[in-house]
Amino acid sequence: MSTPTREVHLVRRPQGWPVPEDFAVVETELPDPGADQVLVRNTWMSVDPYMRGRMNDVRSYVPPFALGAAMDGGAVGEVVASGDEAVPVGATVVHQAGWREHALLGARHLRVVDAEAVPPQAWLGVLGMPGLTAYVGLTRVAEVRPGDTVFVSGAAGAVGSVAGQVARELGAGRVVGSAGSPEKCAWLTEELGFDAAFDYHDGPVARQLRDAAPDGVDVYFDNVGGDHLEAAILRMNDFGRIAACGAIASYNEEQPPPGPRNLMMLVSKRLRVQGFIVTDHGDLAPEYTARAATWVADGRLRTRETVHEGLDEAVTAFLDLMRGGNLGKMLVRLG
Repeated sequence: MSTPTREVHLVRRPQGWPVPEDFAVVETELPDPGADQVLVRNTWMSVDPYMRGRMNDVRSYVPPFALGAAMDGGAVGEVVASGDEAVPVGATVVHQAGWREHALLGARHLRVVDAEAVPPQAWLGVLGMPGLTAYVGLTRVAEVRPGDTVFVSGAAGAVGSVAGQVARELGAGRVVGSAGSPEKCAWLTEELGFDAAFDYHDGPVARQLRDAAPDGVDVYFDNVGGDHLEAAILRMNDFGRIAACGAIASYNEEQPPPGPRNLMMLVSKRLRVQGFIVTDHGDLAPEYTARAATWVADGRLRTRETVHEGLDEAVTAFLDLMRGGNLGKMLVRLG
């Protein structure tokens, strides 16, 4: 027998901002699993900013998406047929074969997770790659210290919203975030415990950051780049640390924008800037999962999701994400 299903293909490489015509939903069929294989019915899939870079045919830390083939990314699903005794039918699993309704995988390419203690989609957000990214950036890269003032850009996104809360748990004295709307800023300060938040549309980022962090910034968790990075460098205290996680402000630009104009301050302030990729730090996952599970259970680590329904909405969810249409983690519910 075979299982009819659907998947999203990249059919054209975007020029600048992606458009719906760059993608197609394609019908296909999957065979029954063989030995050591598992058939998964995906129930949730993730869309993430890094996926934009994979749509370009350039060398990077992860291979580009192939044209005319299913894209991939984080997903959670239920095992519906199994050729491996260690992964039984009915198990909830997390894997990287998203952008499709079903996935046929080798058992070693997925992980069975506990869907009783937390909702299954949490393994794509706060307990998954975004949460671990925040933890790695703050602990191993920027090395947050008690009393630090921490600035997080893109703070209402999946990574940034966790980063600000984790910084507080690590002892930060003041946590500041930037976001793209009054609603997002209110969420950061009223629900997530940020000390201050500002809407970057309301004026120069440098001025707003000065007002929000009058004593300067010790750690900058950078999700945005561009004017946010320049402003952070200007406001950094001596020996500050910058964890360079992403630069979404430039992902859809056809020509790379100029870099910050104040890079000499890296020297005069003796700043440390380090880029990082979360997959290089998988050894921290057990430590983070254990700590985060406790924080979630205690209500100290809160999340919110923006959900689109069905595979036909997957591209829309991604395009909305790139334009800041998410509060917290952007997800697509499948099935």
